Amino acid sequence: MAIEVSEIEQLIRNRFPTAKITITDLAGDGKHYAAEVIAEEFRGQNRVQQQRAVYAALKEKMDGAHGDLHALALTTKSPE
Repeated sequence: MAIEVSEIEQLIRNRFPTAKITITDLAGDGKHYAAEVIAEEFRGQNRVQQQRAVYAALKEKMDGAHGDLHALALTTKSPE
């Protein structure tokens, strides 16, 4: 089952309400995306910590072989 860009954005926004979020469908299949998340909450965290926080927000959609979101290339940072 595919997942919509708006659903991915909403799941991330629930955890990071003021984040700037850009999502791109990489394959046109609704399962392979790239996302850039810029959030103040990331300040003081390394990239691994930042990315774990985003993946945690998406966990329900990425769980197991039957998850709606198959792949996510993720870029995270705090605002400059």
